[in-house]
Amino acid sequence: MSRSVLQPSQQKLAEKLTILNDRGVGMLTRLYNIKKACGDPKAKPSYLIDKNLESAVKFIVRKFPAVETRNNNQQLAQLQKEKSEILKNLALYYFTFVDVMEFKDHVCELLNTIDVCQVFFDITVNFDLTKNYLDLIITYTTLMILLSRIEERKAIIGLYNYAHEMTHGASDREYPRLGQMIVDYENPLKKMMEEFVPHSKMPCEYLSLDAMEKWIIFGFILCHGILNSDATALNLWKLALQSSSCLALFRDEVFHIHKAAEDLFVNIRGYNKRINDIRECKEAAVSHAGSMHRERRKFLRSALKELATVLSDQPGLLGPKALFVFMALSFARDEIIWLLRHADNMPKKSADDFIDKHIAELIFYMEELRAHVRKYGPVMQRYYVQYLSGFDAVVLNELVQNLSVCPEDESIIMSSFVNTMTSLSVKQVEDGEVFDFRGMRLDWFRLQAYTSVSKASLGLADHRELGKMMNTIIFHTKMVDSLVEMLVETSDLSIFCLDKLHTALSELCFSINYVPNMVVWEHTFTPREYLTSHLEIRFTKSIVGMTMYNQATQEIAKPSELLTSVRAYMTVLQSIENYVQIDITRVFNNVLLQQTQHLDSHGEPTITSLYTNWYLETLLRQVSNGHIAYFPAMKAFVNLPTENELTFNAEEYSDISEMRALSELLGPYGMKFLSESLMWHISSQVAELKKLVVENVEVLTQMRTSFDKPDQMAALFKRLSSVDSVLKRMTIIGVILSFRSLAQEALRDECQPLKRLTTCGRNGNAQLELNFELQLGVLSYHIPFLVSSIEDFKDHIPRETDMKVAMNVYELSSAAGLPCEIDPALVVALSSQKSENISPEEEYKIACLLMVFVAVSLPTLASNVMSQYSPAIEGHCNNIHCLAKAINQIAAALFTIHKGSIEDRLKEFLALASSSLLKIGQETDKTTTRNRESVYLLLDMIVQESPFLTMDLLESCFPYVLLRNAYHAVYKQSVTSSA
Repeated sequence: MSRSVLQPSQQKLAEKLTILNDRGVGMLTRLYNIKKACGDPKAKPSYLIDKNLESAVKFIVRKFPAVETRNNNQQLAQLQKEKSEILKNLALYYFTFVDVMEFKDHVCELLNTIDVCQVFFDITVNFDLTKNYLDLIITYTTLMILLSRIEERKAIIGLYNYAHEMTHGASDREYPRLGQMIVDYENPLKKMMEEFVPHSKMPCEYLSLDAMEKWIIFGFILCHGILNSDATALNLWKLALQSSSCLALFRDEVFHIHKAAEDLFVNIRGYNKRINDIRECKEAAVSHAGSMHRERRKFLRSALKELATVLSDQPGLLGPKALFVFMALSFARDEIIWLLRHADNMPKKSADDFIDKHIAELIFYMEELRAHVRKYGPVMQRYYVQYLSGFDAVVLNELVQNLSVCPEDESIIMSSFVNTMTSLSVKQVEDGEVFDFRGMRLDWFRLQAYTSVSKASLGLADHRELGKMMNTIIFHTKMVDSLVEMLVETSDLSIFCLDKLHTALSELCFSINYVPNMVVWEHTFTPREYLTSHLEIRFTKSIVGMTMYNQATQEIAKPSELLTSVRAYMTVLQSIENYVQIDITRVFNNVLLQQTQHLDSHGEPTITSLYTNWYLETLLRQVSNGHIAYFPAMKAFVNLPTENELTFNAEEYSDISEMRALSELLGPYGMKFLSESLMWHISSQVAELKKLVVENVEVLTQMRTSFDKPDQMAALFKRLSSVDSVLKRMTIIGVILSFRSLAQEALRDECQPLKRLTTCGRNGNAQLELNFELQLGVLSYHIPFLVSSIEDFKDHIPRETDMKVAMNVYELSSAAGLPCEIDPALVVALSSQKSENISPEEEYKIACLLMVFVAVSLPTLASNVMSQYSPAIEGHCNNIHCLAKAINQIAAALFTIHKGSIEDRLKEFLALASSSLLKIGQETDKTTTRNRESVYLLLDMIVQESPFLTMDLLESCFPYVLLRNAYHAVYKQSVTSSA
């Protein structure tokens, strides 16, 4: 074709690229099916496996593409009888290869035309043109590679041509060219490298990373010369080689990058450096690609979860955040497909990198985002209709008006774009009008082709802003009329559907429904019951396995992660009901109920025992060691800066959302077990405290009656032993009670049902709702009157009520997550400590003296540098603010057990504590009083925490002005420290 007569505007580049890309996918499908048929002995053409024809087939293949039929009548005689059947049965295969040849011709012609027109490519300017050009090259390359992998191609083509010649007296007219193409493309990439020498100008939002990797790898294999001259191209090439070991050609057909590239370059002179690059990249891919992609999936799980949560709460954000949604879906899809592709095709140094137990969770979040897009499609349409008419049309019109040169044809097209967008209105969305911008998008594609060629009147390369703006507009139009297509483009996971397995599963489901039971050797076998029992076993193992608890490293999954995984698993299990007539709700109830107990029916640990053990032995133990503090302002435990960093972030396991997730997983029964375990630890601390009281009983008895004699109190205090131990143990008790308070609050807050899983029933009308009915939320949902009655009982217990009756009400309330004046679980735990060798009166005295011991020890906290109060966290970094909860709840429990007056004993404690703290106000030693004001605040915290003490009572013991000044001082100190 002569350059002088070629008119770029008449070449219809956009139309040809569109048609050839679409046709290429069809050709790939046909070749793939031929390859699979030839690889299956049952589907393979019989002429290729017939022993009688074996020698004839081998002869044809050996002589291919030429066959001397006249001199080999004896060897080919057997084929004479079968010629008509061969023509009939191999025609589909033969003409598929002919179509491949014609497709190749059309692609080569188009690529040559594009070269002659000197088309400019830049994906940020002429997006559609560049993308379709690169896609065509990849489709063409893939097609030729796939063709070379059909081992029987010569036999099929040769047999068909022989039968044609025997029947019609001459070879098929397409055979000579087809035969030569098969020979030429024995090594397709090597041939195409020669073919692409004149095309070596390839360049490189929600685009698939997988597609871009193909562009880079195949593009630079075919146009390899640029790797030696362009550092940017070489870096792109290396990054792609380091990221993957193989590429997906079509469906499950893969291309091993490093071996193929090395085999091609090894015969090219001066390419030793490139070969070394390939080997280094291969080693990097084998060593690091798995872990890199694992971290990507981990990040994407978190990012998609947050995005899905935000959009669920604020669906209106789907409009402005649509691009992020489709980017997230595309990235997640690419990572899932990468894992599937490499799990079986990559030499693994670390198998763990290719086994992802969380893949279902990532797919679940993808499905949530897809569901949001489908559900709130009209919201997105309203947003982008207004965007197109109110902003895009105005900006595009200004850009067109400012063009220095705009030929008439281009001007007409651009004006039509502006008019189309200006005519849009929200009423069209409200009226349910069907939008169709395909014509507009095709016009822009055509315009890209017209304006990207050399010497175009309006060169898009000189008007990049126009190109970028139109690319944005095209995306906005897709948000109005092509949301479903966009979901398919960015998140299609049909690779998961394997036809044979799907068919087998369907047959199995049908048989289970059709045969209710069968007799096997005098035993009745019930398939449905067998399936149900195995589903229960697998669900149980999966739930425990998804905690990922590692006893050696004390690692465990966050409750929210486990909850999401369980929900995803339940969704999948529920879908079984669409195919098999079983009661999946029974499976859920049986399994989930067992998980709220310490051990399941097989005596194995449950998630309740695993999480209880982890929180007690890992998180709370690190609090005791001073590595973690409880921040009341955040209602969470937070890591403190230390030399040895912890392997986990405490906040990620103890904030409100995580505790709510924990309460959903464990339910009231599991949370009760957790509470009882916490109480056991408190009980052991109280037992040690009592021993310390007994050691100091004489001194404490005197101090109890001498609080108004400062000198005597000072002398007696010096005789006390283990003061620090008392405060430390009480602080530990306070920390445990604070954690329990978080757990109870989370249980109480879960008053909404666990997210219901709803699916259409078999008749298409019935809706099946699955609820985890052990959660408090479900109780309040199903029996709201009973729950409100519990609250009324608790709130209206008269003071004169018998304590046994009151404790029954408190126990009921506590199980429902409601706070109580007296903690029934703590009372039960401490009641078990009664010693037979000590009289009740002595036990009561020890309890009273314990409160005295704590009260007179408080002033020593002022000398601790960690006792400084922080307004930001509303507490102290050494957790002494937890003493308020410990003092009130221990006092309430002990004096309930010993039938004493809780109010009187707390008043006595307040008087002793106030008197002791007032004395440090007279101290002159700055070391002793460095955090005096911070410790003063403990008195206010104790009173605020207590249902038995009042501020009036505190002011009678401790001047309020001191508290006010203390708050002023600590806030001022906090501001100074921040500055």
